[in-house]
Amino acid sequence: MIKIIIGRKGSGKTKLLVDMVNEAAKVSLGNVVCIEKGDTLTYSVTHKARLIDADSFAISGYGEYYGMVAGIKSGNHDVTHIFGDATLRIGTRDYDELCAFFERISKIEDVEFVFTVSADKEELPKKLFDIAEVCN
Repeated sequence: MIKIIIGRKGSGKTKLLVDMVNEAAKVSLGNVVCIEKGDTLTYSVTHKARLIDADSFAISGYGEYYGMVAGIKSGNHDVTHIFGDATLRIGTRDYDELCAFFERISKIEDVEFVFTVSADKEELPKKLFDIAEVCN
């Protein structure tokens, strides 16, 4: 299952994501992972969740981002949640590529995914909402 948090910069997406990460870490019987761009969430995300800075691994583009996510799950089958902040900054603002990324991600089983997307709902393609559920 893929959920997306949509909104412009400054609309509270990251705060909502952090709250969701911390709540998932409390109730998950497995592992919770949060991927960010930079290291801004270090003091906001509980130590019970694994926080990964995509920049530390030079991840850019949706192909590399998918590889990272798939590698996280394949390396640890106990991962129950993967959160991604700054999705368009790690990938690109190409919404067709974003849809393709989410289609690939949706094939990974037994993980709940939540990603932030800095855009207005109206500018995103309808196809995206067939793949992902909005949670604002």
